[in-house]
Amino acid sequence: MPLLNKVRTAVPGGPGGDTAPSLSRLRSALTLFFALDGFLFAGWVVRIPAIKQQTGASASDLGLALLGVSAGAVVTMTLTGRLCRRHGSHAVTVATAVLLSLSIALPALTRSPLALGLVLLVFGAAYGGINVAMNSAAVDLVAALRRPVMPSFHAAFSLGGMLGAGLGGLVAGSVSPTAHLLGLTVVGLLLTAAAGPVLLRHPSPAPPEASPAASGDRPRGKAGARGLVVVFGVIALCTAYGEGALADWGALHLEQDLHAHPGIAAAGYSLFALTMTAGRLSGTVLLERLGQTRTLVAGGATAAAGMLLGALAPSVWAALLGFAVTGLGLANIFPVAVARAGALAGPSGVATASTLGYGGMLLGPPSIGFLADWFSLPVALTTVAVLAAGAAVIGYAARNAQAPTAD
Repeated sequence: MPLLNKVRTAVPGGPGGDTAPSLSRLRSALTLFFALDGFLFAGWVVRIPAIKQQTGASASDLGLALLGVSAGAVVTMTLTGRLCRRHGSHAVTVATAVLLSLSIALPALTRSPLALGLVLLVFGAAYGGINVAMNSAAVDLVAALRRPVMPSFHAAFSLGGMLGAGLGGLVAGSVSPTAHLLGLTVVGLLLTAAAGPVLLRHPSPAPPEASPAASGDRPRGKAGARGLVVVFGVIALCTAYGEGALADWGALHLEQDLHAHPGIAAAGYSLFALTMTAGRLSGTVLLERLGQTRTLVAGGATAAAGMLLGALAPSVWAALLGFAVTGLGLANIFPVAVARAGALAGPSGVATASTLGYGGMLLGPPSIGFLADWFSLPVALTTVAVLAAGAAVIGYAARNAQAPTAD
């Protein structure tokens, strides 16, 4: 009974708080928003070549325009934590989902690289905002459920991305970018209209520091919590570095260094994404059995071993196996890092960890490119293994500084 009372009072919303069915509805609605985010972003990514041709952009022009996504996302991530504190993470999630759905149609309406870069600022702002808001909402829901279900939300994002990329690939040859992206806008608005009212009717739980129990668990006061948030943000960065590097350089490594057929080379990242999704689907069970620290350490060590094999293996199939193992290893590190940062500092912690993680995704591809010029691409890809191992070491070193409920 005491545990039931804690769960009921953790989420305000009714006379006695939200009951288990209400939490289940919240989880379903929030899962849909994660899937929608991945679906829309992947749908945009597969149409980049067509948008490049439509705007007449050179490779360098396109690169500068795409920086708009990054710039908009990073700036908004730093502000969204404050908006979540003021207006609630549920309301901000719904608002940014509407903005993301509307802004995804804008790139197809541009006719110049400059215009493309400007609208991508808006798209990036919406993308960064919804990532912080929905992760903040997920952190609160995880606390209310008292189960480590954060990986399941990120699995929904991965599944949505795979669906969006697959659908985009199917229609790329027969549907114009304008019609495709406008269709994504309609889908996004319809799904937001379906799931949004559930979030708006049920406010999210109070931030961890607002409750006496949580504040008693936070280590070393506010300064210590902020320091630990940065630590978990660095762990997220190490993971996202690997995702960005494999997305941009994995296929080239297989084709250029191992002479794989282009079709097999393209399947390399798909295999990585598939095993990452599978790892996240099993992440809750893994966390319940191993705890957060062991999950971080095991995941980082597994990813490091897998990436060493993927980068240095002399055959295509061994490299593909390495990519698959890397996906399994990295799968749950980012969700755990963001969840831990949110538990320590609420929405601002999620914002800090997400911004650092996103920075790792931006840092990975150009870093690999420079190192490949100086050394070789296989050697450059070993930095993914180095950072994955670093994430494991940092996670282990921070074990005693975490709140008592971490494991």
